Amino acid sequence: MSDPLQPYDAVVMCSYGGPRKMDDVLPFMRNATSGRGVPDERLIEVSGHYKTYHGVSPINARNNEILQALSRELSERGSTIPVVIGNRNWTPFFHDVMTDLYQQGVRRVLALFTSAYVCYSGCRQYREDLAAALEQMEEQEMTGMVVDKARAFSTTTGFVDSNVDAIVRGFRVEAEKGFGGRRTKLQMVTHSIPQDMFDASGPADKTRPDYVGQHIAVCKAVVERVEKILGHDIEWELSYCSRSGPPHIPWLEPDINDVLERDYEQGVRSVVVSPIGFICDHMEVVFDLDTEAAETAKNLGMSYTRADTPGDEPCFVSSLADVLCERAAQARAEIEGLPSGVGVGYCRDAATVGEDAVTVAIEVAEFADELSVDDQWKGFQATDVVEPVWPAVSPLHDSLLRPSASFQSTVCGG
Repeated sequence: MSDPLQPYDAVVMCSYGGPRKMDDVLPFMRNATSGRGVPDERLIEVSGHYKTYHGVSPINARNNEILQALSRELSERGSTIPVVIGNRNWTPFFHDVMTDLYQQGVRRVLALFTSAYVCYSGCRQYREDLAAALEQMEEQEMTGMVVDKARAFSTTTGFVDSNVDAIVRGFRVEAEKGFGGRRTKLQMVTHSIPQDMFDASGPADKTRPDYVGQHIAVCKAVVERVEKILGHDIEWELSYCSRSGPPHIPWLEPDINDVLERDYEQGVRSVVVSPIGFICDHMEVVFDLDTEAAETAKNLGMSYTRADTPGDEPCFVSSLADVLCERAAQARAEIEGLPSGVGVGYCRDAATVGEDAVTVAIEVAEFADELSVDDQWKGFQATDVVEPVWPAVSPLHDSLLRPSASFQSTVCGG
């Protein structure tokens, strides 16, 4: 059986990273806010919630569970290439992971970002950090490594269905508490971002949705399925959590805690909270929702159930494997979308890749016939519930980009 991930040598699951003990917290926070001029005093203040968890972010354990499940899924599909984790802000860092892979003989890497939606902090910033790691490796005479990325997966069947199942379970919990039928409201919650980042989070021509639009499309698909299962309409809303930064800088609102207080004043006594913007239970979920929002609801006298995140649910993991196999099929020139010399499709003011991209397109087309995979993986494409916000883009397209002052200063959506 041939490997469905040909021509790649390894998969790197790219995540935010998180501290593993109290001594890690301040250095981690410095990395996460690098270049923003945030003093240590402020970092210590805003990172106080880590004390409750003894400095241990749950993101590392949850990511490892997803990694193991994804590795098993890919192995069952016949893939033998290594699947590892690399982080932006804490160990194992991108540079260290890439260096280790390089020393093992890996030259072509497929990256899967753990951010389900597209915005600067959820996509472009990862790409800049990966590019910076490649540049550092080149300076260390480790040349020739290429990193491609799989597309965003919030629109996939597995992501939608895993959230549907979790929400339905949440409504049934509330029904057991005596809040059946339409008496329970659904709050969909995602990570807030600065208003400026949101304003530039979609293509300038509006051909695909911005950060909020991506969420709304997924939320509507989820709610439609939930209503069919429950047999009645539900009231729902998108709200936000995890706002940070100076108070004078506007971020997306409303905050989940403010919404709970408003809803209670309007007569709502039961709520299911779905972390629709997150794939697993990391700090924004266990603190912002399981601790702060749950406490707000308790103080109000509101019944509160937090729905599960997708985590290592089989249907979600299967869709992650699907987008990886899809990208590999594209790299084998079995799916349209090879580079044409234009800029990356989902970025405002992104640089163009010019003649290099055209050269890559020719090279990919020439070696595609040399690869052989089983018929079931030829031209493979993931199944989506709503229109993908990041269509299959060209092999090598992302890794041709390198950090620059304009990239670092421009808030863009890809």
